[in-house]
Amino acid sequence: MNDSKKRIIVTGAAGFIAASVCQQLLDAGHDVYGMDNMNDYYDPTLKEARLNNIRKSPNGNKFTFEQFDLVDKERLNNFIKSTNPHVVINLAAQASVRYDNPEAYLNSNIVGFLNLLEAIRHYSAENNEFQQLIYASTSSVYGGDQDTPVPFIENQFNNEPKSLYAATKCANEAMAHAYSHLYNFKATGLRFFTVYGPWGRPDMAPIMFAKSIVEGKTIRVFNHGDLQRDFTFVDDIVEGVVRLADYKPQKHHDIFNIGNGNPVHLMDFIRTLEKLIGKKAILDMVDMPPAEQYINYADTTKLKEAVGY
Repeated sequence: MNDSKKRIIVTGAAGFIAASVCQQLLDAGHDVYGMDNMNDYYDPTLKEARLNNIRKSPNGNKFTFEQFDLVDKERLNNFIKSTNPHVVINLAAQASVRYDNPEAYLNSNIVGFLNLLEAIRHYSAENNEFQQLIYASTSSVYGGDQDTPVPFIENQFNNEPKSLYAATKCANEAMAHAYSHLYNFKATGLRFFTVYGPWGRPDMAPIMFAKSIVEGKTIRVFNHGDLQRDFTFVDDIVEGVVRLADYKPQKHHDIFNIGNGNPVHLMDFIRTLEKLIGKKAILDMVDMPPAEQYINYADTTKLKEAVGY
C-alpha cells in the first residue's frame, strides 16, 4: 500500500465481501463511500449489521453510505459527481448460480453495470484524477467439466458459462473491455474463487452446511461428493482488492484471478465441518446440477506479479 489517501466508492457495500473491503480501505486511511440497495435476497438485517460494524469501527467516521439501486441512473450519476472518487469498486451484483430469478440477474448485473459504465465514462472524461474501475467477476465464467484443464488461467477460453449468473459476469467483462477501450479509462475485473469467512452469506455452503449439521437437517451433496472448490478466506480476497486499489493498471482493461490456489474435495470439507461441530452430517447424495462447476482452481501468478499478492 502507498500512503496516498483516496476517495473510493464501493457498490454493494453491505455485502459479504464488500463490507470487509470497506473496512480495510478505511483502515488504510481512505475515505469510503458505500452504496447498496439492501434487497431481500437474504435477510437485510445481516446487511445492516455489517454496515453498523463498519460505522462502529475506529475509522468508521470516514465511511458514508447511501441506499439506492444501480438501476437508478440519476441517483448514481449524482452519487459519483458528489463524492468525486479516485477509484470505484463495483461489488454490487445478484449473486449465486442457483437463484431462479432471471430478471434480478439482468437488472443488477447487466442494467446496473451498464449504468455504472456510462456514469464512469462521463465522469472520467471530465475528471483527470479518476484512476480506475475495479469490478467483481467470478470463477464461474470458466465453466468447467471433469476434462477442463486446471488451474484456471486468465486467458483461458471461457465462453461456455453454465449459469445465468456466470453469463452476466462474462458480459460484464466484455462490456468493461469495450467501454475502457472506447472511452479511455482503466477497468480491472476480478474473478473471485469460493469466498468464505466471517459475516458470510447464509446461502453459501460453509454457513448453510454448518447450520444443517447443527439442526440435524439433510445436506444435498452434488455429484455424489465428487467436486472440488478453491475455498478462499475473505481476508485474502480483500487483500487483493485493496492492493489493486493502489495499483496503476498497465492496460485499459485487465482481468485477475483471486483465489487460494488449493482446491478442496467436497467430502473433505464436509468431514471438517463434522469434526469441528462434533456431529455427523445427514447426507443426500444427488446428481450434478447443470449450473455447477466440477472444479474451480485459481492460478494467481498474474496477481502475484502485479501487486505481490
